Amino acid sequence: MRHRRTLVEADELTEINVSPLIDMVFILLIFFIVTTVFVEETGTEVDKPQAISAQTLEKQCIMIAITAQGQVIHGGQEIGVGGVRPLVSRLCQEEPLPVVLQVDRNAPAGLLVRVIDEAKLGRAKSVSIATDPAGS
Repeated sequence: MRHRRTLVEADELTEINVSPLIDMVFILLIFFIVTTVFVEETGTEVDKPQAISAQTLEKQCIMIAITAQGQVIHGGQEIGVGGVRPLVSRLCQEEPLPVVLQVDRNAPAGLLVRVIDEAKLGRAKSVSIATDPAGS
């Protein structure tokens, strides 16, 4: 009888409470979800030119696309040249952010220059043009 009682007590002592572990996993999950930075795409595909001097830029930036048809797009919506400065000004209120332009290789050069000017007037930290690395 004693032997049987010892086995039952041993089972009770070796039981592990996993509730704190589950709580900790949920807290970590919430932390990583909240601190994740999502890259906002322009919402359109452009045929970017290739460049040998292509570099990786910051992830926290304002993405604007210029299509071959002369459309200026941010977040999947056409904003036009006139919408670039207010957009950049609004997004750069707290701190200046870089602007990355995804320009189609057949886009008008004059439109590109106007968009760059508007972005700079909107207090952009820098204005860069996205390219594909040469040889890809």
